[in-house]
Amino acid sequence: MPKVVVIGGGGHAKVAISVLKKSGFDIVGYTDHENRGGVLGVPYLGTDDILPALRNDSSDCGIVIGVGKVNASPSRSELFAKISALGFHFPVLVSPGASINEDIQLSAGTVVFDGVVVNSGSKAGRMCILNTNSTVDHDCLVGDNVHIAPGATLSGGVTVGDNTMIGTGAVVIHSVTICAGCLVGAGSTVVKDLTTPGIYVGSPARRIK
Repeated sequence: MPKVVVIGGGGHAKVAISVLKKSGFDIVGYTDHENRGGVLGVPYLGTDDILPALRNDSSDCGIVIGVGKVNASPSRSELFAKISALGFHFPVLVSPGASINEDIQLSAGTVVFDGVVVNSGSKAGRMCILNTNSTVDHDCLVGDNVHIAPGATLSGGVTVGDNTMIGTGAVVIHSVTICAGCLVGAGSTVVKDLTTPGIYVGSPARRIK
């Protein structure tokens, strides 16, 4: 079984740990700035400061980022870069309960949770979160560090820029392009291109900040 360490011990980490267990990974433990005790039976290893020593002891160990994303910040990508510099690899994690169709590309560190549908011709960059029951329809292009929150839908041919978050239950209609650095609020409907970074809410979605 491939070995992995989970970074973070909060709610997002719990979901990742559950999917890792179902997918047959050997979870060595988790790191966090505080000791949360065992998380779903996975032991605490210490802070991220232990990672260089862990790399020396176990060169085949992968990393799963269990830190969630609730905004358009690049912080998860920065964490990815920092840990990559130590020589770790980041497996793609796909729940057995997801539907992944033909001609799909998922890049390093991307996680796909239960109930997700990704249709043919779509691509997702590094460190994406395709969260519970979200849908990425055919021929979508999703950048790095994008979070498609639970129940959100990208219709066919949508492009989403880096660091963007599509909130819970939001809908993006077909062929729309969303630039990098956007936060689309929960339940919003995006009906035209978003060309300026910012926070968008409503149906149709409009920029408020």
